[in-house]
Amino acid sequence: MSKKSIDECVRNSLETYFKDLHGIEPNGVYEMMIRAVEKPMLEVVMQQAEQNQSRAAEWLGLNRNTLRKKLVDHKLIK
Repeated sequence: MSKKSIDECVRNSLETYFKDLHGIEPNGVYEMMIRAVEKPMLEVVMQQAEQNQSRAAEWLGLNRNTLRKKLVDHKLIK
């Protein structure tokens, strides 16, 4: 079993997405992709950081307040 890089997985998913549109014009692809990737990334990083927002923010290269806003936006915290 060969390992695929993240960019290969994203590329394959996007190619399938466009193919499945059957010529229909897409709308909001950038926002759709950011939302699709950002939430699982935040979930995994927070889990690995044992829910420590300061540590997770550091790992992600984000300000802690920015991370907190993203966690709220994705309904991962209240």
